[in-house]
Amino acid sequence: MKRLQILVLTVFLPFAAAAEPAEPLVLIDAQGVTLAEFLWLKRPIVVFADSPNDPAFTTQIEFLSQRPAALAERDVVVIVDTDPAGASFVRKKLRPRGFSLVLMDKDGGVEIRKPRPWDVREITRAIDKFPLARQEMLERYPSGR
Repeated sequence: MKRLQILVLTVFLPFAAAAEPAEPLVLIDAQGVTLAEFLWLKRPIVVFADSPNDPAFTTQIEFLSQRPAALAERDVVVIVDTDPAGASFVRKKLRPRGFSLVLMDKDGGVEIRKPRPWDVREITRAIDKFPLARQEMLERYPSGR
């Protein structure tokens, strides 16, 4: 009987995973955006590059597009700035050089800066270590105390 249950699970489990609707990644252009809009609401991830054709930039966007649900679960918003001449508020505040990935917390503080693309798994693990995120997880799942 157990073998039959295992067989049934292995057959139908891939269909259950495929049934989840995949949310597309939403990218916000940094032009006209202030970080105060997201204060205490979202965790901004800001991706800077000198050109939208920068290989590091395209790789980072591909990484982020692979698992948008994991980012949405952690209240992440992705802000993109590929125009150094535009001098957006975000670029003036964070002052990147070339490609840069900046992880910020909900309190508006810069937590991590990376000069190379980072996988979503690495990003989510870093976010889960933020003190504010740990507090949110304890409030959301109180049995983990």
